[in-house]
Amino acid sequence: MTLTPDEIQRYKRHLVLHDIGGQGQAKLKAARVLVVGAGGLGSPVLLYLAAAGVGTIGVIDDDDVSLDNLQRQIVHATSSVGTPKVASAEETLARLNPHVAVETFRARLDAGNAAEIISRFDIVADGSDNFATRYLVSDACYFARRTLVHAAVGPFDGYLTTLKPFANTADGKPYPTYRCLFPEAPPPGTVPNCSEVGVLGSVVGVIGALQATEVIKELTGVGEGLAGRLLLYDAKEPRFETMRIAWDPENPLTGDTPTIADLSIHKPGEPVPAVTE
Repeated sequence: MTLTPDEIQRYKRHLVLHDIGGQGQAKLKAARVLVVGAGGLGSPVLLYLAAAGVGTIGVIDDDDVSLDNLQRQIVHATSSVGTPKVASAEETLARLNPHVAVETFRARLDAGNAAEIISRFDIVADGSDNFATRYLVSDACYFARRTLVHAAVGPFDGYLTTLKPFANTADGKPYPTYRCLFPEAPPPGTVPNCSEVGVLGSVVGVIGALQATEVIKELTGVGEGLAGRLLLYDAKEPRFETMRIAWDPENPLTGDTPTIADLSIHKPGEPVPAVTE
C-alpha cells in the first residue's frame, strides 16, 4: 500500500525510524484495529493509533460524554458533553488525521454481536472497565483468532498484556488467555470502580499510551510483544515490573478439557457494558 506525498510528510519521523520505515508505515495504513470503549483507556489508544496512521479504526461504546469524563477521557472536549462518545471520538480523530477511516458502533458489545464485529478487524485493544466485557472480548478474540491487547487501571496503577491463545509458544504450549490470568471474576462489589475510589487521569494516559504502543508493535512486527507477560505500573513508587504468565491447562477455554465451545456462555442478547474508566 503506497503512501501519498502528504502522508510521507506527516509520518516522516516513522519513515526514518529504522524498525518502522516505509514498509512498517504501509502495514499501519493497511491495518484495521478495533478499540473497545472510547473512555479513559480508549482515548489515548484512539489518539495515538490515529496519529500513527492506522488505516481503519473501529470504536464501540454506547455511552454519552459527561462532564466528569473529561478529567481523563482526552479524546473528548467540553463541547462534546451530552453527545455519543463514538461520535465525539470520530470527530476528534478526523481533525487529527483525515487519512484515517473511523468505523463507529454505538452499541453494547454482547454475545450476539461480538463475533461479527471483532471478525472485521485485525487486532483488538480492550479498555473496558468490567469483568463481563473483558471475558467476552477475550473469548471472542480467541474464536476469531484475533490478537487482543488488554489493559486495565486502578487509582494509581495499571497493567497490560497481549493475548494470543490461538498461537503456541516455543515449547508448543498455547499462549495464555485472559482466563489463565483471571480464572474467575471477583464477586460483585469486591472490586470498586473509579466512580467509587477515583483514578488519577494521567495514569490512565500512561497505560493507554503503552497499550497503543503494543498494538503498533504487533502490527509492524517491531520488538518483542507482551504475549505471555504482564506489564505492571505503579505510579506512586514509581516503578514498572514485568512478570511471566503461563497457560493454565485447567482453563475452560483452551485447557486440556475445554468446556467453552462458543460465546453462548455469555448469554446472547444479554448486553454487558462496553464503556471504560
